[in-house]
Amino acid sequence: MSFYNDLITHAPAIIIAIPLLFAFATPLIGKINKYVRNAWAFTAVLLSGALAYVLAWEVFKNGGDPNVYVFGGADGTAFDVLSNVRISFYVDGMAAFMGIIMATVAFAAVIYSFSFVKKYTGQDKYYTLILLVLAASFGMVFTGDVFNLFVWFEVSSVAICGLIAFRSNRGESFEGAAKYLIYSTIAGLFLLFAIGLLYGQYGHLNIKYLSSAIGANGSMMVLDKIVLGILITVFSLKAGAVPMHMATPDGYSEAPAPVTAMMVTASQAGLYAVFRTCFTLYGGNIQNSLAQIDLVHAAGYLLVILGVLSMFVGVTLALVQKDIKRLMAYHAISQTGYMLLGVGVGLAVFASGDNTDFAEFGRTAMTGGIFHIFNHALYKGLLFLTAGAIIFKAGTRDLNKMGGLGRDMKMTALFFIIGALSIAGIPPTNGFASKFLIYESVFKFNPVLGAVAMLVSLLTLASFVKVFYAAFMGPKNPEMKTGEVPKSMLVGMAVLAGMIVVFSLLPSLVIGEIVSPAVTSLAGPGPEIGTSLTMFSGQGAWNPLVLLAVLGVTLVIGYVIRMLGQKGTVPKGEGKKPYLFGNPTEVNGMPFVVPASNVYWGFTRALKRYYKPMEKMHSGLINEYVFWFVATAGLVMLALTFL
Repeated sequence: MSFYNDLITHAPAIIIAIPLLFAFATPLIGKINKYVRNAWAFTAVLLSGALAYVLAWEVFKNGGDPNVYVFGGADGTAFDVLSNVRISFYVDGMAAFMGIIMATVAFAAVIYSFSFVKKYTGQDKYYTLILLVLAASFGMVFTGDVFNLFVWFEVSSVAICGLIAFRSNRGESFEGAAKYLIYSTIAGLFLLFAIGLLYGQYGHLNIKYLSSAIGANGSMMVLDKIVLGILITVFSLKAGAVPMHMATPDGYSEAPAPVTAMMVTASQAGLYAVFRTCFTLYGGNIQNSLAQIDLVHAAGYLLVILGVLSMFVGVTLALVQKDIKRLMAYHAISQTGYMLLGVGVGLAVFASGDNTDFAEFGRTAMTGGIFHIFNHALYKGLLFLTAGAIIFKAGTRDLNKMGGLGRDMKMTALFFIIGALSIAGIPPTNGFASKFLIYESVFKFNPVLGAVAMLVSLLTLASFVKVFYAAFMGPKNPEMKTGEVPKSMLVGMAVLAGMIVVFSLLPSLVIGEIVSPAVTSLAGPGPEIGTSLTMFSGQGAWNPLVLLAVLGVTLVIGYVIRMLGQKGTVPKGEGKKPYLFGNPTEVNGMPFVVPASNVYWGFTRALKRYYKPMEKMHSGLINEYVFWFVATAGLVMLALTFL
């Protein structure tokens, strides 16, 4: 066997071993000097990331066929996982898809960190924890048994908690870390309890074995339903879904910017676990068990409900934030809703037994939701990095105290625009490509849900218009630092921005090569995505070149109209004065700018009956947040048990 074949065979274990080994050696390497330590961390993410891409290529090339690695065999695969107790990794199309997401964001985050954390102490510990988060994220998506899923869940939670508290000079950082740790610990206990129930019922922890055993006799045990309810709730909490999202904004807002980008991928590992649970663990015998069909069908509707709640609550709370990091955090919650909605609709149709509907729009909804996972990692990671760059120069997270940064931070402003257009789903970005699939397929499932998804995108755009206006436009605050951020921070942002551009120009290629194998790994083989859900052309997407051409012609026509219409209508020099929504530009000779918190004052005023109870729910008290989690878990278990 060649070296390359050996490498691919053992790749699942090596990909996780690299960041683990490098993490624990980082404090020793750091004693040499900081440059060697930085190179060490960079090497870790480069090697593990490159191997993750190579493994994904092999899996996708084979149509998503899994790479199964079982510890304890001579060649890593000698034992039958169904009849032996062994730790196993199972990397199919979906796991490989998630792996390249983790690798991409980690690569950008580590490069960005070189300059961002330069002024802080404890950098050895910082890079150690970053690598542990990467290893845990890989572990959650590669593992083939439920107990190791719990282990990696805990490693991820503890490492992220330490990173949230990294800036030890801020009491708020410790508070955010404590909330995240308490939330994650209680969720971990629920998860361990559910795993214990499965083991007690079936005597095995392997996901493939459990999938073949659950519902095998044509009926579903009450314990099976309780376990499904717990797993959905726990992993939805990890993903930051409403109403288990309460501690998420505190964690995101206090963690350093590159850490928040890594937290996005960690939350997506939670989404992966939700989808793997519903489709693989509980969908193994769905064709032979009417009771299992009913249970999985109900789970699909639960994901839809969680998705709609996350989308709407997240975006409306983001709109009123003046702290840029909290605003970004609520948008991360909102975008999670799109993924839950798309895959939830696919699951509900998949479990309904109507193969026609699943072929027509259910599979497309899944494709949109899974494609959105990668898009979300790219644009949300980029936006968190741009927020860190803004804070790095402005010295504040308060949008009301910013302004004029666009004069010096032109590249950061450009990266922000790319991320903002993508998250809002504006053509021709990759965010539009995945959202368009979700819009039309979900609209066929239920028109109201499609309308809500589009409304959330409009509010998302409005929110980021506010951020751009507050941070980059208007007069510059003389107390702010001048110049652009350091080059390593720009490179980190450029990595994610570059991939957004590629995904925006080639959405059909991305869907065909890496998204479709992921969908097939969950739902099985199926027909190609119908072109009835597309614009212009493309497989389950659209042709961005057509829209770019139309956009270019429109811009030229608009520019000509502007030039012709200006003649003789604008007094000399008048057009150079800034226009700020009809407000005066100067007060007593000083520049006047509308504060960011007042931009949508009328909207928030009109919805005060909505915002007042939401403010009470988000009290900041961890006891109340735990109550919401436990109550949600109870409701989900009741809903699934008494079908």
